[in-house]
Parts: sequence; structure tokens; C-alpha cells
Amino acid sequence: MNRRQFAWRTSAIAGLAALRAELPLAGQTPGSGGNKANSIARITATAVSVPCEYKVGSYKRNITMGGTVAEVETADGLTGHGFTSITNDLVVVSAIRDVIAPYLKGKDAFSREAIAEELFWRLTPRGQTGHAVHAISAVDCALWDIAGKKYGEPIWRLLGGARKEVPVYTTCGMNFLNRDELAQVARDIRKTGQNRLKMVVAAGADQLDAGGKSVEGILAEDVARVRAMREAGGADAEVFIDANQSLDEFQARHFVREIAPYDIGFFEEPLRANDIHRLADFRREAPMPIAAGQNEGALSRWRDMLENNAVDLLQFNVCMAGGFTAGMKIAGMAQAFGVPIDNAGAYANFNMHLHAGVANGGMCEWHLNAVAMCRVLYNGVPELTGGDRIVLPDKPGLGFELNRDALREFAVK
Repeated sequence: MNRRQFAWRTSAIAGLAALRAELPLAGQTPGSGGNKANSIARITATAVSVPCEYKVGSYKRNITMGGTVAEVETADGLTGHGFTSITNDLVVVSAIRDVIAPYLKGKDAFSREAIAEELFWRLTPRGQTGHAVHAISAVDCALWDIAGKKYGEPIWRLLGGARKEVPVYTTCGMNFLNRDELAQVARDIRKTGQNRLKMVVAAGADQLDAGGKSVEGILAEDVARVRAMREAGGADAEVFIDANQSLDEFQARHFVREIAPYDIGFFEEPLRANDIHRLADFRREAPMPIAAGQNEGALSRWRDMLENNAVDLLQFNVCMAGGFTAGMKIAGMAQAFGVPIDNAGAYANFNMHLHAGVANGGMCEWHLNAVAMCRVLYNGVPELTGGDRIVLPDKPGLGFELNRDALREFAVK
């Protein structure tokens, strides 16, 4: 059996694992296509712009975070909610409202696999992804929320129930922090028991006009910022960096040589457009592990990363990659290739279910900006336990609910 055949077969196995999650628990009645109570009655989408606060120790900064909330309601009154972000929210709202909602009305809310496949080809007719898969992600998460509420189980148990808690890493090193602020934030984060710290690098390096700064100047300052994070965090802290696809391979190679002494746990999305062949070349010589995937939207892209040995760590986000339905398949592919998975792109409150559900689940990203927004937008979102882990909720579905007042107040008109 060659590697391509092996990848195909393991993808099929992952699909069967997802299919098992479609089955009801013992003694319960499945949501069959013939049960009109389970049919989709209404789908809505709301773009939000949420004022909140980045706060670590004595440092505070007002920020605004955006995203799209999707809600799906069945004929018998069950409502599930989903979320997506890091895109043009009004475009996503239009895709859900004008394309997805009319198409799915009347369909069985428990036919998640069929819906995922139909929506992928309806919104990405030639295989393009972008905003379309973000829209699908939000709706798919809402459908899983409905399933959990129907069966009285949290999503992580429907996905397999592999563990009760998941570890996290904390994204605290935002690009608006100067060196001294970054160091103080790192020290304050460590005091809370959080030992895995991530910071942004190369901010603005992908722009034609980076405020008059050169790429060389940006990266030189980032070398100093990485050193400040490492020294303040301490030798026993894990330090990760994220370039958000801002560099070409030449720039990235120069940068990693400069920061090699600072023991970086992984370098996330160093290269523009996650160029898979360039990533594979870069990974072979980089002095730290390479991670990527949060912004991908097609299963074939993760397959290609794995087949080409392009990453040490496969990162994806159920709010952006196609929801839990796609996430199970990606996790299955990664497990077959022996490549670990983590959540990147924030929103641990959604992604924790996937990583607790599957046997090869990894870390979730405790992104302080996103956490601040979710505390405003939702009621009952989980908090960290013991500094660096989340204990999964036992409540049905996602285990937290929308704050209706906040949704109305911060909706983008």
C-alpha cells in the first residue's frame, strides 16, 4: 500500500468515527429524516464587534474583537449556536443568510455529515474556500450544539469522550506590547501558573507600507522582543511564536537563526500562504518545530501538509476549518501520520470539545483577546483550572450560551 492509499483509507476511518457520533445514546431515539420535529426551521447570522479589555496584572488595554454568530433552530424549538472569526464578518453573514439558510430550511438537523458535504460544494463549487468554509464552520458548530442538547450530552462526549480536561497555551504577547510591557506580562502570566506562552512576531512585515518600517527593522526588534519574553518567562517556560504567514522563506530563515538561542517551542505559520513545499524545505533546517494550519479550509491542504512532511504540528480551528465534522477528519489524518494536533486561531471554548473528544487531542489556545470577547458575548464560558488547563463542561451541547443582551448591543448593523 503506498502513502496516498494509506492517507485515503485513514481519512475514511476518520469519517466512520464522525459517523459514530451521529448515533444516539443507548435508549434514545435518533433524529431521523422522517422526524419533522428535527427539521431546521430557522438559521440566522449576526456579525458582532465587541468592546472588551486585554488585562494581565496591572496592564490594561481596551480592544475590540469581531466575529460572526450563527444560530440554528429546529422545528421542536432546539437552538444551537456557532461562531467564526478572522474574516470579513459581513460577507460570512451574507453567505449564511442568503445561501445556507434557504437551502437548509426543512432539512434534518441531525444529518450533519450530509449537510457538511452539500454545503461545501454549494459554497465552494470549484474547491475554493475562504469565507465559505468560515460560514460552514459556524453552522456546523451550531448543529453539533443541537445534537448535544437533544441527547443531553456535551459535544466532547459525542465526539468520543477521550479525556475530561485539555491543556492550554496562553497567547499573551500581542504586537501592541513594547519590550518592557511584554516582559511584565510574561512575568504576571507565570504567576498565575500558566507556563506556555505565545507571542506575535513579524507584525506588519507582509504589508507594502508597514508604517515606514522595513521588514529588517521589524524582525530586528522582534529578536529583542523574543529575548525579553524568554528571559521574563524563565528557563522552564515554553515560548511559542506566530508570524501569521507574514514572511517569505529568506526572511524567515534569517529570523530563526537570530532567535535560535531562545529555545522556541514552535514557530506557527512562518511563511506566506502556508506554501507547503516551502514549508517542508524550511522545516528541514529550522532550529525549532514548525506549526501551521489554522487558516486552511480544504481537507486536501492538511493531507498535503502531512504527505510532504511540512509541519511538526498540525493546527486547525473548528470555527474556521469546517466545524467539528471536518475537525474529526483532520484529527484522524494527523493521527494516521503520527503528527500531533493543537488548536490555533483562538476560541478554546469551542475547540476544547474536539481535543477532549479524540484520543490524539492536543493543546487549546487561550488567546487573551478572544477570551476577553467571549466573556462578554457568552454566559458560562469555562475558565482555566490550575493555571494551564480547561476542565470540560458536563452541560449538554457546547455547555455555554449566548448573552442575548450583548449580542443585540454589539451586533453590526
